[in-house]
Amino acid sequence: MTRMKMKHNAICCLLALTLTGCGGEYNKVFKSDDLDYRYEYAKQSFAEGKYARAASLLIDLITPKKGSDDAQEALYMLGMSEYMSHDYESASATFKKYYQTYPKGVYAEQACYYVGQSLYEGAPEPRLDQTPTIGAINAYQQFMDFFPDSELRPKAQERLFELQDKLVQKELLSAQLYYNLGGYFGNVNSQNESNYISCIITAQNALKQYPYSKWREDFSLLVMKSKYELAENSSEDKRLDRYRDAEDECYGFLNEFPDSKNASMAQRFIDRCKKVTGE
Repeated sequence: MTRMKMKHNAICCLLALTLTGCGGEYNKVFKSDDLDYRYEYAKQSFAEGKYARAASLLIDLITPKKGSDDAQEALYMLGMSEYMSHDYESASATFKKYYQTYPKGVYAEQACYYVGQSLYEGAPEPRLDQTPTIGAINAYQQFMDFFPDSELRPKAQERLFELQDKLVQKELLSAQLYYNLGGYFGNVNSQNESNYISCIITAQNALKQYPYSKWREDFSLLVMKSKYELAENSSEDKRLDRYRDAEDECYGFLNEFPDSKNASMAQRFIDRCKKVTGE
């Protein structure tokens, strides 16, 4: 049994229990062989904002209604019912099915938009896996490509930028974690050196991928601090080169962010680097 079918059965059972005290109207409708009767009841439920009830009826009507005049409306209404019931995973799949089945359909533009919107609503916080976020970004981008003149385009673009910020936050959290782990063990060893290097790589990649991010200074600060810590904890054969590299990074930070609250830190690092290198 598929997860969607299991969810559908659970909803049906809940609704059946709820409506038993109201004359069992839902049970009567659900068991009816009259597809038109069931469909009209589903439409009425949708209009009344009873979206879970509408979805539970519509999901079993999609196949029988295929090829009929109601087919497009039924599929789109199912997607909206799932969306309004906060079942975003099912909603995104239904809207995608609609657009793939009816790319020039009556509701094609709205369905294409709501693929992204459903994924957006289900996107996790930055600390978690961001696969759904990437899916939402791709869906919004596809919508803007397919419907460049849509009235929904500004909203899609706004959401897309918001989701991109979430990806940047994810990278920032990862870089910060590497930096924190670098100093976790106290004495220098290959593990904390590796963490500082991972911090540098993660932050530098983010700076290249998101050059106009509002967290640009935060990434640059992590690179500077990690390079300095690497120099401070280096073996003799790497020490001078790493101090020179850290010094260059500090100057680069000051040039880009002269008014930073961390400017004094950068200058302190520079003074230390000069003292070691004698330059």
